[in-house]
Amino acid sequence: MRIVILSPPGVQSLDIVGPAEVFWEAARRLNDMGAYDIQIMSTGAPSIAGTGQLRFLADRTIFDPDERIDTLLVAGDPSFQDIDPRVIDWLRRRIPTVRRYGSICTGVFLLAAAGLLGNKRVTTHWECAQKFSNDFPDVDLDADAIFIRDGSLITAAGVTAGIDLALSLVEEDHGREIAMIVARYMVMFLKRPGGQSQFSAHLVGQMSETTMIQKAQEYVLTNLTAPLSVDHLAHKIGMSTRNFARVFRRELGVTPAEFVTAARTDAARRLLEDTTQPLQRIAISSGFGDVNTMRRAFAKTIGVSPHTYRGRFQKSRFKPVEWTAFEAAEARAN
Repeated sequence: MRIVILSPPGVQSLDIVGPAEVFWEAARRLNDMGAYDIQIMSTGAPSIAGTGQLRFLADRTIFDPDERIDTLLVAGDPSFQDIDPRVIDWLRRRIPTVRRYGSICTGVFLLAAAGLLGNKRVTTHWECAQKFSNDFPDVDLDADAIFIRDGSLITAAGVTAGIDLALSLVEEDHGREIAMIVARYMVMFLKRPGGQSQFSAHLVGQMSETTMIQKAQEYVLTNLTAPLSVDHLAHKIGMSTRNFARVFRRELGVTPAEFVTAARTDAARRLLEDTTQPLQRIAISSGFGDVNTMRRAFAKTIGVSPHTYRGRFQKSRFKPVEWTAFEAAEARAN
């Protein structure tokens, strides 16, 4: 199966490498290195300058004689270089001949310019969403999605989202088990929860440059079951409540309460993935106190319930556990 990644000059390097690694690893796990024939297609030059000072040697250019393509993906260029009309002409000619096609990051701009997104729902990198909407107001853009499948079209938000896109194609081609094996090997979710607006408390926790706020973050992450009110945290680090709340939001862009909820959600997610503990026990040990509070937090920050999250991401080595009455009711509600 030939996978062609059209790569403009200045391409986001991970838009090429990420999907290519997924397809290569899937072929390796299938013991069939011919399962995916991955080709880099340039828009003209035999080599392509990518981000991160990487250069790619193209397998083919758009000016070479046509060969059969199963899946055509258009990689993105974060610098928004001018759209080459010759590339648009090539896309208009080749897209109707492929089984499926898509884009990663700003590659969607090329598809839109070629008029290939009529009545389609798409996504792109959040930083480029406003420009895309301005340039192509008639295209249905979901700026928060990680990736979107609409018929034979699949578009991804960008950078690591190209890996999510590729995993979904592997699952479509060879089943969930192979896709799960590849995802685990690459330390990835098979289906990432939430959208581009999601964030990890532990990643946010690395952002503060104020020592006192760092201390508060460390305290939260190591004392999730404590009463982590703003007053409590401010008292712990010796700041007034008002000044602590102001500095915390200025440094991190979130309130202390939002950070606490995200930290507890992260902890609960790990327990849902890695253990068979009942939801009530997870809610208590992650600091939520009860399942209803945890469920509201998951709905707000991830967009799915704890039960649904566990069903998607719990490690397959665990056997199904006995449901509590609450879990059974939650499953019926979903």
